[in-house]
Amino acid sequence: MDIKIENTKAQMRKGILEYCILSILQHGEAYPSDIIAQLKDAKLIVVEGTLYPLLTRLKNAGLLAYRWEESTSGPPRKYYSLTEIGEKFHNELEGTWSNLSTAVNKIRSNKPQQSK
Repeated sequence: MDIKIENTKAQMRKGILEYCILSILQHGEAYPSDIIAQLKDAKLIVVEGTLYPLLTRLKNAGLLAYRWEESTSGPPRKYYSLTEIGEKFHNELEGTWSNLSTAVNKIRSNKPQQSK
């Protein structure tokens, strides 16, 4: 068998990671380490090296904005939030995710039909 299970699992996680980031930011602005903590808590293990390019891509696409905040314990921190376009994009993905999860759950729960 040429297919590696870890590659498939990684592709599945990668496919929903942007949606999960937008969902986290739907609740309000967040610092990247907070985003990573929430993703890890949900068992979507992500390291900074994975998150920062995604945040940059989402920002460049106009879906995210950021602001700098001075920190008392180190350098300034960059906090990310959804733009108006990002909120609309997230809402579109909400519908898509709902439809996909319903379809996948239906397929997973269907018992094979007996042919006659």
